[in-house]
Amino acid sequence: MHRIIFFIFFIYCNGGYAQTSSETLIDSLSLTQDPLNKIELCKRIAEKLTDSDWEKAITYLDFAEKEAQETKYSEFNLASVYVAKGELYASKDLLDIALDYFLKAQEIYKVQNHEAEAIKVEHYLAIIYAQFNNKEKALHYFFKLYDYQVKNNDSIKIVKILNNIGTLYIKEDLDSALHYFNKGKQIISTLDNHALLGYITTNLGRVYGLKGDTIQANAYFSKSMKLAQNASNKNFKLFAFGAFSKYSLQEKQYDSAIYYANKALDLNSDNAYSFSNQNTTNILSKAYEGKGDYKTAVHYFKRYDQIRDSLNVEEKAVNLERIKLDQDYKIRSKISVIEEEKKRFKLYIAGLMLLLGTLILGMLLIRYRNRNIKSLLEKEQLKIKHQDLHQHLDLKNKELIGKAMSEIHRKEIYNHILTDLKAVKLKAVKKETQQAIDVILQKLQKDMDSDIWKEFELSFEQVHKSFFENLALHHPTLTPKDRRLCALLFMDLTTKEISQITGQSFKTVENSRTRLRKKLELTNEKVNLSTYLNSLSVN
Repeated sequence: MHRIIFFIFFIYCNGGYAQTSSETLIDSLSLTQDPLNKIELCKRIAEKLTDSDWEKAITYLDFAEKEAQETKYSEFNLASVYVAKGELYASKDLLDIALDYFLKAQEIYKVQNHEAEAIKVEHYLAIIYAQFNNKEKALHYFFKLYDYQVKNNDSIKIVKILNNIGTLYIKEDLDSALHYFNKGKQIISTLDNHALLGYITTNLGRVYGLKGDTIQANAYFSKSMKLAQNASNKNFKLFAFGAFSKYSLQEKQYDSAIYYANKALDLNSDNAYSFSNQNTTNILSKAYEGKGDYKTAVHYFKRYDQIRDSLNVEEKAVNLERIKLDQDYKIRSKISVIEEEKKRFKLYIAGLMLLLGTLILGMLLIRYRNRNIKSLLEKEQLKIKHQDLHQHLDLKNKELIGKAMSEIHRKEIYNHILTDLKAVKLKAVKKETQQAIDVILQKLQKDMDSDIWKEFELSFEQVHKSFFENLALHHPTLTPKDRRLCALLFMDLTTKEISQITGQSFKTVENSRTRLRKKLELTNEKVNLSTYLNSLSVN
């Protein structure tokens, strides 16, 4: 597995979580209800499980992604989950999948104007595109990183980026590589960072060596070796010794190549089967061959062959694991798509049901409105009918009162005529005249004997059929005079009006009303007499 050199030293200081066990974090996850805490805990658990249980790590990140998607205002957290997934897949060299997640995260950070977070993601994008040998895109992101760090005046990171840009140019454009390494050297020479200065110096030696400028190459490698001898950074020392041994072999300085190649081997003895040792043993084999020591050359070539075979087996195993993980990702993606389709289908069904429910509700509302309108119309018609009936009853009552009044006036007129005739009779001389007046008096007296109130009651009963029946039923001891007063009160006549109709004094009518209340047992009741009598007209 070829690793680009800048992976060794281009690391952001993101800070780390305290060393908490995955079991403790899982317990914390089961206790928390806050969605944002769940997301962060899932990311931390996944980080802990990356090496020991990669599948579980992915499962926790899937859970974090789902939680972030379902939580309001969590686009930023969703992007952080994508970054965690990208890092996880990158750790297994599944760079195409890692790239997909980093691009998703970058898009969210750009939309939300999180420049610092977007830059961190672009760091990953630059490295992945470099590993894909996509120089154009890798440089695009490295230059963006460079501009950002210049703006923030972060000299260390600027040098690291310049070193990475130079490394990208080293195979195809040595002058450009030299330009960026020199820019890095000018900055790092003012800083106290020997390892980073060593990387820049070693790379300058490599470039001048490839350009054939041995004077400059030797000068830079001399500085590089001094820095490596005193350095504590193992990765830098390994890089410097390996680069110088390769340059020495190129210049046919076999003893120097052998010396520094052996130093590199000793430095990396705990990792015997590595790409670094494969390259170093190959240099040793060729250096001994150049010196004519074929026996030692064959020895190192066999070691080189063993390491290469071991790495090929390891790479095949890793490739198999990568294929398996890639298939797992595709299956998981398909399941995710199916679940999304199911969710969309459920939403479609729910929408359809909602639409159907709305239509049914609308129909019911229309029906209810129509029924309500019909009911209101019926009530209005009933009200009009009641008003008509009430007006009709008022008219009938007025007719009854008018008839009673006219009968009383007629009787009064008859009384006056009888009185006048009697006076005339007394003055009449002739007997025939007196007899004629007697006949007239008899006829008038006969008309006077007719019972006006009986006729009134008959007419009243025709209009208010149930009143006298209910009155007799509830109060059977009432006299005809009481019944007559009840009828007049039923028609809501005042004492004054009753006095005029009956020819009685106001006081007499008042007394009659008081006696009637006693007979109706309403003396101690706060009930209007007319209201009570009206209640008796109901069947």
